[in-house]
Amino acid sequence: MHGQLNGHSPASQHLEAPFIEVYGAREHNLKNVSVQIPRNRLVVFTGISGSGKSSLAFDTIYAEGQRRYMETFSAYARSFMGGLERPDVDKIEGLSPVISIEQKTTSRNPRSTVGTITEIYDFLRLLYARTAEAFSYATGKKMIRQSDDQIINYILKHFDGKKLVVLAPVVKGRKGHYREDFQKIAKLGFAKVRVDGEILDITPKMQVDRYKIHDIEIVIDRLVVKEEDRFRLSGSVQNALTHGKGTMLVLDPDAKKAQPQFFSRFLMDPATGIAYDDPAPNTFSFNSPYGACPTCNGLGEVQEITEDSVLPDRKLSIARGGIAPLGEFRDIWIFQQLSLILKKNKATLNTPIEKLPEELLKRLLHGISEDEADSGKGTFTEPFEGIIPFLRRQMDSESDNIREWIAQYAQAQPCPECQGYRLKKESLHFKMDGKHIGELSVMDLNELAGWFEGLENRLTDRQNVIARELLKEIRKRIGFLLEVGLDYLNLHRPVRTLSGGESQRIRLATQIGTQLVGVLYIMDEPSIGLHQRDNERLIKALQHLRDIGNSVIVVEHDKDMILNADHVLDIGPGAGIHGGHIVASGTPQEIFNSGSLTSQYLSGQKHIELQKKKRKGEGTELVLKGAKGNNLKNVTLKVPLGKLVAVTGVSGSGKSTLIHDTLYPILNQYFFNSKKEPLAYGSIEGLDLVDKVIEVDQSPIGRTPRSNPATYTGVFTEIRQLFGEMAEAKIRGYGPGRFSFNVKGGRCETCEGAGIRTIEMNFLPDVHVPCETCKGRRYNRETLEVRFKGKSITDVLDMTVEKAVEFFEFQPRILRKIKTLNDVGLGYLTLGQQATTLSGGEAQRVKLATELSKKDTGKTFYILDEPTTGLHFEDINHLADVLQKLADKGNTVLIIEHNLDLIKVADHVIDIGPEGGAGGGTIVAQGTPEQVAKAGKGHTARFLAEELRTSKYATA
Repeated sequence: MHGQLNGHSPASQHLEAPFIEVYGAREHNLKNVSVQIPRNRLVVFTGISGSGKSSLAFDTIYAEGQRRYMETFSAYARSFMGGLERPDVDKIEGLSPVISIEQKTTSRNPRSTVGTITEIYDFLRLLYARTAEAFSYATGKKMIRQSDDQIINYILKHFDGKKLVVLAPVVKGRKGHYREDFQKIAKLGFAKVRVDGEILDITPKMQVDRYKIHDIEIVIDRLVVKEEDRFRLSGSVQNALTHGKGTMLVLDPDAKKAQPQFFSRFLMDPATGIAYDDPAPNTFSFNSPYGACPTCNGLGEVQEITEDSVLPDRKLSIARGGIAPLGEFRDIWIFQQLSLILKKNKATLNTPIEKLPEELLKRLLHGISEDEADSGKGTFTEPFEGIIPFLRRQMDSESDNIREWIAQYAQAQPCPECQGYRLKKESLHFKMDGKHIGELSVMDLNELAGWFEGLENRLTDRQNVIARELLKEIRKRIGFLLEVGLDYLNLHRPVRTLSGGESQRIRLATQIGTQLVGVLYIMDEPSIGLHQRDNERLIKALQHLRDIGNSVIVVEHDKDMILNADHVLDIGPGAGIHGGHIVASGTPQEIFNSGSLTSQYLSGQKHIELQKKKRKGEGTELVLKGAKGNNLKNVTLKVPLGKLVAVTGVSGSGKSTLIHDTLYPILNQYFFNSKKEPLAYGSIEGLDLVDKVIEVDQSPIGRTPRSNPATYTGVFTEIRQLFGEMAEAKIRGYGPGRFSFNVKGGRCETCEGAGIRTIEMNFLPDVHVPCETCKGRRYNRETLEVRFKGKSITDVLDMTVEKAVEFFEFQPRILRKIKTLNDVGLGYLTLGQQATTLSGGEAQRVKLATELSKKDTGKTFYILDEPTTGLHFEDINHLADVLQKLADKGNTVLIIEHNLDLIKVADHVIDIGPEGGAGGGTIVAQGTPEQVAKAGKGHTARFLAEELRTSKYATA
């Protein structure tokens, strides 16, 4: 028996269950689902949004896998974690250890970078600490280190027969009077010191000027260098190195303009005496005080208060609030001070700022020093700190309010000390093959992989011996990131700037790197944010995971992914309560003939129809000239107004940089005075043709379980008013506030209206459990007794959007908002669904519905970032209708998109590329989808041409 269980015996192949078997799954909307999922295969769960794919994959299979893992901990460890609820399922068999890779963005921490989370940067730090060569930051020469014997031999060879003074440095370039130090040196038995280049006898109570910078060395010995005096020289050298903490100087007193020569046991520049500590991995860490740049503390940017943020409108006078942080004139000290300085310069507080002399303005902002005030130059009589230095001082204030107030006038600028590399200057002067670690961090991964290619030939033998294993590890990890289509990223990129799809693919690459076997991986739409071209790479990466012996379940809507799967589960037929059944299961071929909604789109029976005629639009354009942010190469963007415009291109080509980081902040500053600075650009024309901008992105609608679609869209306010007008509520004296779960009165006080209690875990994510008092209802019993059409306020929150449309059909104000939620395909959500349980795509559609339910002006500029995220073909059809309606009213709708179904129905396509990273950043093609496909330039054209060839036009 023992032999059979051995992992290598033939019998063990039959011990592993061939399927993961789920019996009676009832989580959320699943209708008692029982299913067999083949193991060691690539399995795709597909189906309309809200049909129950995630409920089966994450809330049932993953939750049970995690619960079983927790059960393996000791009772003591489990007591800290609380019990994990069993998912609502009869049983699951054949389950392996599970790892889930979701879309949640990994970290909001500014210190987290692509390099740190993939651990490539950790290996690079080790490589540099062990093999890099040090160069002086003063002269650029290579640093040397010498043993005591090498120093003695060098002196005997180069100074033979000459007089020499041997010195030990104790103070280098610092202010102070150093009285105690001189006393200490005298006590050690030394008679002379060299202060600022001059040799002096030590006298009692000797001191130097405390306000000036000094160099002080102890005179250890004065001797004539001879071979026979080697013993004396050796003693002096060791003595000097001891007192100089590893560094010493020798000086030829007879030479004219005698320059001392430095020697050190450490890395040192012999010309200037600059010494570096021996490098360790934390020398290259921007999260450690040993490596971080002292100016920006390793963040790579500093909050700078700029003249433009302090003087937003130079036409105003100081009295009218021209200096923004001071506001309008009040009778306080600072205005009196400014008034005095202005008066002496023949100006007043009422003089417009633009009319003040530049020199005077500079001094008001940056201060008048004592020297200037006393010198009689100009007419400044008193020193004045200056507005900007004063504000800078407040940045470190104890008070949160003051810091928030200052933050309005501060803008993030690259750190002047480290140029944004995050490391101190010593760390940036350790080089390999002429590059320091910061330069490697900012290369895109393609370029970095190229640099590592053949690196052995460019290193010395000693470096090669040390670096061999490290290089292997680094190359392997970079290779995995390239495999999942992230070649345009660099290691320096902060994780918080990545999209959900990018951070998910980084985690996927990390998992491929761990080379685990026998694991069940569950992924949530890994193709988000991927161009069709890169999709092929992603599918290969998932197949690689499968081939090394893992089971892979992917929740996905992508056509290519479905067709490349080994097994497909189609869940439906509808969303929410209409879903939760397995409508088809089998190979992609079997799904094709099943007649389900998904199969109808796959086989072309149903399709998103094209319009023969494109919109004329307004005939005007918004023109952004000279955009140069990140990888953009002086781009001129022309957006035709009044049309549905799609911005396309491979991942990393510059779409987000151009739209999200340049165009949107410009519009936002113009309409709403926002503080976010756009990236570099030349000029913009046509702002007056638009009257507001709305960006609908995928960030969560709230980070707490209190936020939900009803509160976010504002419909909950109307519902509470409706409940407040009920006869029962009036008799009891309840106002609309009674029906709010965020204020005291009507809510359950145990969970403070959240309906759930959050249990904090020390080393795991927080766990949410239903409140034991109100059983998740959020309100106390009295509040729930007020009913509208037989439903309490909790019943309304638990209602799906679709149900609510029927329920509130005679309440026009409520209906308008709920109907738009239904129109964007969210009919399956409940009104009170916690924001934390919504996917990125759902959060985005809640925002879209909120904007659609507002009255628009017909001149609004909408920006949507991949609105098809998480949408089934059928939902994309609905979404396309909604967007077309918006554009029909004369609004401009700009979408950043990879989904060909939506790109093909746009009026105008702007394709950016041709590649990602450094190979992108130009506009490759623009025009109608047909024109772009015909031009055949860039990667989008090839896929778009194929899509248009198989698409059908509407008959209308």
